[in-house]
Amino acid sequence: MLYKEQQIKIYNSLSGKKEDFKPINEGHVGMYVCGPTVYSNVHLGNVRTFMSFDMIFRYFKHLGYKVRYVRNITDAGHLENDADEGEDRIAKKARIEQIEPMEVVQMYTVDFHTILDTFNFLPPSIEPTATGHIIEQIEIIKEILDKGLAYEVNGSVYFDVLKYNESHHYGKLSGRNIEDLIHNTRVLDGQSDKRNPQDFALWKKAEPQHIMRWPSPWSDGFPGWHLECTAMSTKYLGEQFDIHGGGMDLKFPHHECEIAQAEACNGQSPVNYWMHANMLIMNGKKMAKSTGNYILPNEIFSGDNPHITKAYSPSVARFFMLQANYRSILDFTNAGLLASEKGHNKLMEAVANMEQLQPSAETTEFDVDAWKQKCYDAMNDDFNSPTLIAELFAAVKFINQIKDGKASVSENDFKALQETMNAFVFDVLGLENETAQAESGDKLAETVEILIQLRAEARANKDFTLSDKIRDELAAVGIQLKDGKEGTTFSTN
Repeated sequence: MLYKEQQIKIYNSLSGKKEDFKPINEGHVGMYVCGPTVYSNVHLGNVRTFMSFDMIFRYFKHLGYKVRYVRNITDAGHLENDADEGEDRIAKKARIEQIEPMEVVQMYTVDFHTILDTFNFLPPSIEPTATGHIIEQIEIIKEILDKGLAYEVNGSVYFDVLKYNESHHYGKLSGRNIEDLIHNTRVLDGQSDKRNPQDFALWKKAEPQHIMRWPSPWSDGFPGWHLECTAMSTKYLGEQFDIHGGGMDLKFPHHECEIAQAEACNGQSPVNYWMHANMLIMNGKKMAKSTGNYILPNEIFSGDNPHITKAYSPSVARFFMLQANYRSILDFTNAGLLASEKGHNKLMEAVANMEQLQPSAETTEFDVDAWKQKCYDAMNDDFNSPTLIAELFAAVKFINQIKDGKASVSENDFKALQETMNAFVFDVLGLENETAQAESGDKLAETVEILIQLRAEARANKDFTLSDKIRDELAAVGIQLKDGKEGTTFSTN
């Protein structure tokens, strides 16, 4: 297995340094990533975060690890702010739109999957939902109450941060200490059930108008936002697992609360490596709908946005985002996309050119084995995709030299070059050769048109058995024929 030959280093947000990756179980990786709250269209910043972990997932699989990748769907419990106040975001959207909350969930979950499929994401191993794990969340609350680290007030249950901090360090992930948190938090106004402002909800009693509610030992209500990830990650990955990922904005309070809940419940740190993807900005400024400095993923593909001058393909947009390290801030600009399109096309042209290259007796001008290891070294260094891409372009230069007769490659080196390029371009980075796909689509259309013509001739000769066979065989592979006044057309499923 490749993973035995390659040592990955991961920047661990908990320690603040790169560490050798050592899985809990050899050959296996357990990875949990916080998914979307499905109350609106997925925005590009979220796409960037999930793309980073898609690449990481792909690399682990490429190395031969068996990966269980869990990415949740938050469909309840995420309130409007982090002070456990306001409406549930999904319930609020449902009230405004005058539809059921689960209609909101379905609509935006479908949008989420559609966008990620368009960007060529691999699906996670498991995609659990908060509402599908209410029982598990209630059991965790019972356990934390039994440990004396939570309290119930008027049907709501809160985690006692100060009590927990007596024997643990609340704030260790984000580099905070409890004294600073107390100093920087407003005093409770007497309307809250919390003992301390730092405490957070494990269970909230539902107000009469709250339509998303479940029975519990404390009240009809709903779980706190932070609790769902603890319940789902530990259920599917165990009380201790390898990697927990998410956006930088989730480090505090969300991930901090997850650590506290898991340690309170299970008595051990839940995660060995915490990974955080950095934010996406646009034209040097924060993305915000209110200022108009904003773009939806579909607008990139259509070009229908004032911030870009043309439409860009999903693979070009993916290539653009992977040219920055996942821990770096990425500035989304039209100029950057234009440059990425040129680079993407140059890369795909070189991959296509390899098909026409003829190996020679020896390799000149390039050390293929050393280059191959440099590609792995880049990804082993905390999944450094920009460095990997730079190495791929070193190979592009060599491929073009071979094509122009200025260099040569031996048969063994050519095989290694081709396999490595395909592995990193398509399997690891997840890019797509859209020109090849378009050509393939054209050939499919030409082939179906030939069959349509043969079917028309069969019908003219009253050979309805052959005519029906052509129609039925095409339908079996997802190609539907439709006869009309203008002739026969086809569509694919």
